[in-house]
Amino acid sequence: MFKQKISLASVFVLLLFSILMGTQIRAISEDNIYEQFNKFKDVLNYTQKYYVDDVKVSDLVTSAVEGMLKSLDPHSVYISPKQLEKVQEDFKGSFEGIGIEFRIINDTINVANVIYGGPSEKAGLLSGDKIVAIDDESAVKFENSDVQKRLRGEKGTEVVVGIIRSGLTEPIAFTIIRDKIPLYSVTASFLMDDGTGYMAINRFSSTTYEEFLTGLRDMKTKGMKKLVLDLRGNPGGYLEQSFRMANEFLNRGEKIVYTKGRRTDFDENFVATGSGEFQDLPLIIMLSNGSASASEIVAGAVQDHDRGLIVGETSFGKGLVQRQFELADGSAFRLTTARYYTPSGRMIQRAYDGSDEDYYRGAYLRDESSGENIDHSEEADSTRPKYSTDAGRTVYGGGGITPDYIVTYENLKPYAAHMRIHIFEFGASYISKHGAALRAKYENSDAAQFIRDFDVTDAMMKDFIAFGESKDVKFNAEEYEVDNQWMRASLKAQIGRTLFGNEGQFRAMLAVDPQFEKAISLFPEAKKIAGLH
Repeated sequence: MFKQKISLASVFVLLLFSILMGTQIRAISEDNIYEQFNKFKDVLNYTQKYYVDDVKVSDLVTSAVEGMLKSLDPHSVYISPKQLEKVQEDFKGSFEGIGIEFRIINDTINVANVIYGGPSEKAGLLSGDKIVAIDDESAVKFENSDVQKRLRGEKGTEVVVGIIRSGLTEPIAFTIIRDKIPLYSVTASFLMDDGTGYMAINRFSSTTYEEFLTGLRDMKTKGMKKLVLDLRGNPGGYLEQSFRMANEFLNRGEKIVYTKGRRTDFDENFVATGSGEFQDLPLIIMLSNGSASASEIVAGAVQDHDRGLIVGETSFGKGLVQRQFELADGSAFRLTTARYYTPSGRMIQRAYDGSDEDYYRGAYLRDESSGENIDHSEEADSTRPKYSTDAGRTVYGGGGITPDYIVTYENLKPYAAHMRIHIFEFGASYISKHGAALRAKYENSDAAQFIRDFDVTDAMMKDFIAFGESKDVKFNAEEYEVDNQWMRASLKAQIGRTLFGNEGQFRAMLAVDPQFEKAISLFPEAKKIAGLH
């Protein structure tokens, strides 16, 4: 991501002008800038001297900066030093720690997942273990922040954790050497029985393209003949990673995306090089209301060039490009400097009049109906501008990427929605009782075999219902029947994740996923529209 060091004085200049003029930043003379800056200094000085309570100047300035950026658009934002550290960690693709994912249940740290190849796996920790002590200090009643503070640390340092494990009568201690832990953005990558590759990506970090390419190559060696690329809920990230990903599917010279700003030096054009390894791979992309930015770049390029089909829900509609400017105090801000456009010329950005709350909620309140939308007739009465794909299909700008096949989810009934929050805890309890036997049974199996063999029995569901009632969730027989299969799959997914990581979880949930079911039925059409034989 583009970054540039600038001074706080520069922020004050931008801040004052935006607050006093109430419009987007325009070119004005240096004299006017400093006149307005002097007004700001006066207000700041008077406030510090005469306000009824003591105030921190830094807090006032931060609030003013936040207000200025908020007045521009929903994606121009201020980032505090602490927030910036977290953001950079999330997107650089790694951190230093012990390599577990955890949930706190009833004041106890439950190990939800042990990261493959990490120090905890090497030390012998298992999913389902309960951490009761860290460095001889009781970890009971720790908050999430307490756990992270104690388990994360410099590579090469030691931490001792006390574990309670199913089948053991006494706690056991593990000495774990902290190491660099990868934060994978490819959350699942595996081959279905019929040669369909499935890959889910949850964000575009600095390592996403390499993860993506590694996963595709691995599935190709195992016999992958077609691919479902799941970008549902992916909010975006580094745009450069999306360009490289789209390049793998497109022919030489085909445009991927272009950007246009008020300043011409922010205008960019990205074109496929022809070096992609998967230009002939039948492709279907799944989107949801939460798919945004970099996700929409990949989907938009594929759709505009008729390279594959898009299935799911209309994407979020974020088509603004931000550049990050770092400040001297360790904070930063992101400023919208350009808009991006798909190859056909579509601007993906939704309108953002009104409050930020309305803007973000609006993406999830669209009234869509499931059905074929290959010619995008579902949008025929739209006032949005029309564009054409390479094959002449009509597509629309100004509101995200609308799928070629719209498949919406039915909302869970209230009973299942309430039971949903107790699935992890019930699953952890089940693993606590049966984990040793399950690990022995599936020691030489893979996730696919587990999904075929393991059944969530009626007895398990009866126990789950009773567990819900112990949490004050009143049983509703009618609503239970409606969402019965989803709840069974969710319990199976929780157990599968404990035994086989993300693949076990994803395979279980895909079995009851209507969007995935539709996607895998459309490959003949995806091949036809892309001209693949």
